[in-house]
Amino acid sequence: MSPVQLYFASSNPGKLRDFSGMALPLQLLPDFEIFPPAIENGDSFSANARIKASHYSRLSNTNAWIVADDSGLEVDALGGAPGIHSARFGGRHGDDEANNRLLLERLRGVPELRRTGRFVCVLALAHGGEVQAEFQGVAEGLILQSPRGHDGFGYDPLFYSPAAHCCFAELTPEKKARFSHRGQAARALQAWIMRNVV
Repeated sequence: MSPVQLYFASSNPGKLRDFSGMALPLQLLPDFEIFPPAIENGDSFSANARIKASHYSRLSNTNAWIVADDSGLEVDALGGAPGIHSARFGGRHGDDEANNRLLLERLRGVPELRRTGRFVCVLALAHGGEVQAEFQGVAEGLILQSPRGHDGFGYDPLFYSPAAHCCFAELTPEKKARFSHRGQAARALQAWIMRNVV
């Protein structure tokens, strides 16, 4: 990987743990917690990722490359919900237990073959206050009827990946990165950096 330093504009420990399983030199953006938060009023993962990346790139005093993530779960039987509202689906932002509980309630009685869905991740890369590129990853799967595994975060205990033959919460960060939406987007980001920045 290149010597280019990438700073991740997030305080989400689950996302940071996901990135720890990848050969990507991401560090937390210095002083992230003291910056005014970005107003995530976009209508898509792409829009919100771009809003966050450009916002924190403008505020940063460094000449760094800023990476922002917007991601979530789309469930077909729920018309694509929770989608961009994934983190606050159950009410309070980041309450994984409430989010998973509501998801299971909404899917009560839905047969296994109709419990299809996908994780979507968009990474936006900004420099000098402007978004330079964005990268998307999608992981298809099924929503389980009860949680499994003790790793991961968010909806991982309910998301079964046919490609991995287990649910995301049963994978280490390194193994999860091979199959996950975030892993796909990060590899595309890494390839772009190698082509355009190094």
